[in-house]
Amino acid sequence: MLYAGIDLGTTNCAAAQAAPGEEAAVELLAIPQLIAPGEVFAETVLPSALYLAGENEFPKEALALPWGGGARIVGRFAARRGAETLGRLVTSAKSWLSAAGAERTAPILPPNAPPEWPRVSPVEASRAYLEHIRGAWDHLHPDEPLAQCRAVLTVPASFDEAARRLTQKAAEQAGLPEPVLLEEPQAALYAWIERHPDWRERLRPGDLILVVDVGGGTTDFTLIRAAEREGALELERIAVGDHLLLGGDNMDLAVAHTVARRLPKLDTLQFQSLWQQCRLAKEALLEDGSLKEAPVTLLGRGSSLIGATIRGKLGREEVESILVDGFFPRVSSREAPERRRRAALAEIGLPYEQDAAITRHLGHFLRRGGELACPTHVLFNGGVFRAARLRERVTEVLNAWLAEEGRPPAHVLEGDDLMHAVARGAAFYGRARHEGGIRIRGGIPHSYYLGIETAMPAVPGLQPPMKALTVVPFGMEEGTQAAVPGREFALYVGEPAHFRFFVSSSRKQDAVGDLLDEIPEDVEEVAPVEVCLEGEAGAMARVTLEVQVTETGVLELWAKGLPGTAYEGRRWKLEFQLKRRQ
Repeated sequence: MLYAGIDLGTTNCAAAQAAPGEEAAVELLAIPQLIAPGEVFAETVLPSALYLAGENEFPKEALALPWGGGARIVGRFAARRGAETLGRLVTSAKSWLSAAGAERTAPILPPNAPPEWPRVSPVEASRAYLEHIRGAWDHLHPDEPLAQCRAVLTVPASFDEAARRLTQKAAEQAGLPEPVLLEEPQAALYAWIERHPDWRERLRPGDLILVVDVGGGTTDFTLIRAAEREGALELERIAVGDHLLLGGDNMDLAVAHTVARRLPKLDTLQFQSLWQQCRLAKEALLEDGSLKEAPVTLLGRGSSLIGATIRGKLGREEVESILVDGFFPRVSSREAPERRRRAALAEIGLPYEQDAAITRHLGHFLRRGGELACPTHVLFNGGVFRAARLRERVTEVLNAWLAEEGRPPAHVLEGDDLMHAVARGAAFYGRARHEGGIRIRGGIPHSYYLGIETAMPAVPGLQPPMKALTVVPFGMEEGTQAAVPGREFALYVGEPAHFRFFVSSSRKQDAVGDLLDEIPEDVEEVAPVEVCLEGEAGAMARVTLEVQVTETGVLELWAKGLPGTAYEGRRWKLEFQLKRRQ
């Protein structure tokens, strides 16, 4: 059985495969896709672009793929066609998946489409990309279709529980049953390990690895510590940053504004087209080190389109300068990201970060605990870092901070495949997960508790006291589960209720099932979960509890009806995103 790794990226998707056996190399999947009507070419990346063609815009046979399909245009041709036609191109669907204020299952993309034109939801767009990858995989592996492989799908480390659940929903709709989710920065480190079998000789106990992952729509920071356990070197993820909607999309816009200043005044439609063209030009310049400039061409408005065509160009040095000075400035590690006062009313859109300085966000992340966390190594990931000047600037800024702390400079772990590292690492992880091998430990660095209301007679002015049931002990591994032993509980169903959760960073001795009769001072309450569990209104079910922490840090709490009761065999599931703090 093959192991599949899929990077569902904001700007580009990629897929890789790993055959059974530790010695088998991880290989990339060349994904056939349209590059022009009637012309199919296989590339190792699939642009995360969906073009919603108009009725009769293309003959059906012009959109045919080797495995059939053709109802939707996904990939390279979608991106190019969309750069010429405003209102039909869907991009950044992954960023919309994480936008808590958006109707993520409603047809809202593209947001600039006229009311009468087709739109899709972020989930539907993500499904389209995954369906294309599944079709390509099945075409190339007719005896091992993707649905029968062990698939690992990557997500940003900072995705919340809702975004992860919607990603899984898109995958299941695309025909990928129960994919395992893996955080992208971890996948990048797995890819480095796969390329460096001697990694245990390159790292030492106590080393702290900083993964800086700047993708098309998000920026993620992760800290992973190397530790010695029973004489062997192991890796443990100890912190992840906030979800930052800051990445290639912002950079494309900055480049577009720079080019627009050199052109005749553009209307809104032309500028949107320029934005998409600058995205393609930027990617070409960063990917091809020998390319010094890329053309930018816009169709004019009016009857004489040829005569009104607007032409410009974008230079490689100019792009790098915009990105270095605008997004990676030299700052102090003590500078907090800027926050400006917002207008009372704004357009509906993605909740982008207000401060574009990625280095400022990095300093804020490393100083979360007050003192600067001092990495000994840094690993870059994301297509943005194909530009060597950007890697050099981040390294320069980081090492200046370390020098102020009297620490040696961080060593860069060279990754040689930034465009495909996440997909490669996901496939490698899938095999290690099932066949044994190095796995990054992500033990939960806090203890979590569930509030249990005390049964007592009503007393005027007195609320029933709350006890704390240990459900996730300190250090519990992702991907593990446990039953709450020897206890039964009353679960009220069929009406709105809330589950109260508590967390402690100091209590490390509590085990699953331990019940604290009083809430200690070192246990603080976090946001409750409001739910209405299925059942007869106001009914009480006698249940036992089981807990599971998923690979991506989501607590799944299962309540199971006791034998011999009205709800025998019934199961209720509650999900809670564990807060990973540094």
